[in-house]
Amino acid sequence: MKRAALITNLLLFLSITTQAQWVKIPLPGTPRTKDGKPNLTAPAPRTQDGHPDLSGIWQVGRAYLNPSGRGIARYMPPGSKVPMLPEAQRQFEELTKFGDAADPSERCLPDGVPNHMLALPIKIIQTPSVIVMLFEEFDVFRQIFTDGRKLPVDPTPSWFGYSVAHWDKATLVVETSGFNTQTYIDGEGLPRSEDLRITERYSRPDFGHLKVEFTFDDSKNYSQPWNVTVPFDLMPDTELIEHICENEKDLPHMYRK
Repeated sequence: MKRAALITNLLLFLSITTQAQWVKIPLPGTPRTKDGKPNLTAPAPRTQDGHPDLSGIWQVGRAYLNPSGRGIARYMPPGSKVPMLPEAQRQFEELTKFGDAADPSERCLPDGVPNHMLALPIKIIQTPSVIVMLFEEFDVFRQIFTDGRKLPVDPTPSWFGYSVAHWDKATLVVETSGFNTQTYIDGEGLPRSEDLRITERYSRPDFGHLKVEFTFDDSKNYSQPWNVTVPFDLMPDTELIEHICENEKDLPHMYRK
């Protein structure tokens, strides 16, 4: 019951956050319709080198906002299944027999990739040598290096891993390794090991939409690489809200009898 009360309070907090009013400001460079509204179907912007500019504030596609489940599998085609190995399946079932796994965010810790991208909005800032993701949730960031460097052979394990990227025509291909095992692939509790490698393919078909295909390769937990494609919608004419999590300060009150 104590854990249930904790989760209830956290879900209430997140629901209030998702209803918050972001600042409204007409940003320069936004294509507009005749009535002055952002034209989300206008062509995607380009950088000076001709690549699509992924910059902007993005949130998971509206059809997936506040879904009934938190699992990444909801983005998979109907009938498809995450190819977990038997031991990983056993651990997953044990972990989730009373509901979703305990989220690191309950302790003000990052959810990692891709789970931390699926909560509150993210802001992408694109430069020639590095792409930065600013996460509204907990005010944390992620760096994706586009300066030609390779993945390190033995990176220090971290929440978001170490990311490098290159362009495949109009698609940004991101390779990430070096994850720790302090979180899961998704909000349900899909396992990940330090051998996990994630490939992301970013495409921006027009001004207001972004598609990210995630491919997960982790031979310790899955029989083969598997992928999902997640749609994101642009949040035009706004900026991120400061989102501070006071680490565990409320836990003594929540657990008090």
